[in-house]
Amino acid sequence: MADEILISTSIYDSAAKEPFEGFVAVKGNSILEVGKGKVPEKYKNGETIITDYGSGTICAGFGDTHTFFTGFIIDHLGTDFSAVGNIEELKEALEKELLSGKNEKVLFGNHLKEELAKHEETELMLNELSPQIPIVLFVPGHGSCAMNQRARDEFGFTPDSCYAEALYKIMGIYLNDRSFVDEELVQYMHMLNSHGITSVKEMGFDDFYGFTDVLQDFEKKDALTLRISFMSQPVGEKINIDYGKKMRESFHSEFLQFSGYNQMTDGLIINKQGHLKAPYEGTDILCEKKIDYEQLEKDVLEADQNGFRFTLHSEGDGAFYKILNIFEKCKRENGILKNRHGITDIELAEEEDIKRMAQLSVFGEIYAQVYCLDTYEGWVDAYRDVIGERQKRYMNFRKLADNGVRLCGATDLPMMIPDIPEAIYYGCGNYGCDEGKRINPENALTVSEMLDAWTINSQYAMEREKILGTLEAGKRADIVIFDKDLFNIPVDKIREAKVRRTLVNGKEVYSREEILE
Repeated sequence: MADEILISTSIYDSAAKEPFEGFVAVKGNSILEVGKGKVPEKYKNGETIITDYGSGTICAGFGDTHTFFTGFIIDHLGTDFSAVGNIEELKEALEKELLSGKNEKVLFGNHLKEELAKHEETELMLNELSPQIPIVLFVPGHGSCAMNQRARDEFGFTPDSCYAEALYKIMGIYLNDRSFVDEELVQYMHMLNSHGITSVKEMGFDDFYGFTDVLQDFEKKDALTLRISFMSQPVGEKINIDYGKKMRESFHSEFLQFSGYNQMTDGLIINKQGHLKAPYEGTDILCEKKIDYEQLEKDVLEADQNGFRFTLHSEGDGAFYKILNIFEKCKRENGILKNRHGITDIELAEEEDIKRMAQLSVFGEIYAQVYCLDTYEGWVDAYRDVIGERQKRYMNFRKLADNGVRLCGATDLPMMIPDIPEAIYYGCGNYGCDEGKRINPENALTVSEMLDAWTINSQYAMEREKILGTLEAGKRADIVIFDKDLFNIPVDKIREAKVRRTLVNGKEVYSREEILE
C-alpha cells in the first residue's frame, strides 16, 4: 500500500523522455510505483493520501551542481546597513555596534550602499573609529566593500576585491559562529526547496573552514532537507589529498558526501580574461589572465590517481582545449574516464573538442540563467566586438547535447538563484534580460533536455543516479510538483509556473499551499 499517491496528466520521469498521464505512488522514503492511466486499487487503502494535481507537471527533484552557500550568506553577515544614507549615519550606527561589545574580533556589515562604500571619507572614518578591530561592510552583489586598514592587513583583500575566492581568511570566523550559520543554513535549504532543489554540489574553499562540522551536526539531527555533495576548491592552500581522504571516509551517506575537487582556470571573455584558441578581435591577445596549466594538471592527476573527481571552470575555447588535454591523461576504463570529471560554465568551445569531451564522458555544468544578467545587445553586439563571429557559438548548448555531452543544471549560486522555469525560459528560449529578440536560438535546448539537465544528469554529476534523478520504482522519493504543465505553456510564459510542493526522501519540505493559505 502507498502512503501517498500523486496524480497528474503531466508526469515527466526523466526516463521515458515524454510526459504522460498517470500517477506516482510513494511509500516511506521511496517511490513504490510510477504508472500510466488510473491508479490500481492495490496501492490504496483507507489511509492513503491521494491528490490530483490536474495538469501540473510532476518530476524528479532537481539538483544544482555548482553552489556556494559560504558566498551566499555574505549578504546576511553582520549588521544590515541598508537604511544608512550618509557618512554621519554610518558613523553613528557603527559606534553603537562597537559600544555593544559583541564585536571583539571583527565587525561585519551587509547591504551598505555602493556610493557610501566608495566615498573618499568612508575608509578614513573607519580607520579613526576602530584602529584595532577589523571592519568589513559588504555591498550587495558587487564584489566590493568598505573596510578599515586593520581589516586590510589582517584579511589580505581590498575594497575592490571582495569576491568569493578572496574571502577565505574570514570564513573561519563566520562559518564557526553557530548562532549565525545554523539559522542561515536552515533558510538556505528552505529557499532551495521552494524552487524544487533537493540536491546540491557545494563548493567549499580548502578544508571548508569548519563548516563540515555544521553539516555533520545537521545530519545527526535529521535536519537536512537538502542532499549535499561538497567539493574542496584550493584557494588559500594547495590541494590537500589527505583532507579529501578523510572527508571521503567521513561523509558518504545519501544526504552528505565528499565529491572531490574544483578549481578555476580562465576568466570572463568580455574582459579578455577568457583563454581563447585564436586572438581576440583586432589584437594578438589570447588571454590577459595568467593560468598555471602545469600546476592544474599536477593537481588533477594527483586527485585522479587517488580516486577523486575534479571539475574545472572553462569560459574560452582555449581553456576548454587545455582542460580536455589534462583529462585525457587521467585513468580510463573502456575508453572513458574512470573518475567522473567535469567542466563547468563552458561558454565557448569548438566542435572537435566537444566531441572529445563526449568520448571521455566528461559531464558539463551549464548556467542557462546567466542570460538574465544582460540584454540582447550585451550578449550579441558586445561579444561580437571582442570575439567576432565566434559569438554565434557562444553558450552553444545545442551543439554540446547533439554530440552526446551530459549537461547538468547549475547556477554558480549566489550569482543566480536556481529557478527551473526561468532556466527553461533562458536555456530554451535564449532571451536576454530585456525579453526581446532571441539570442542565437539555434543554440537552445528543448524543455525535456533542460529538465534532464536538472534531474538525472545532475544526479550523475553527484554520483547518485542509482537512487535519484528519475521517477522510477525503488528510487528515493525526491519529487517536485508544479502548478502548471511545463510542456504545454509557451516558453515566453514559462516563468509563470511555480513549484507547488517539494518532497525529499518522501517528506514534504516545501508547500506553496501553506504560503497561499
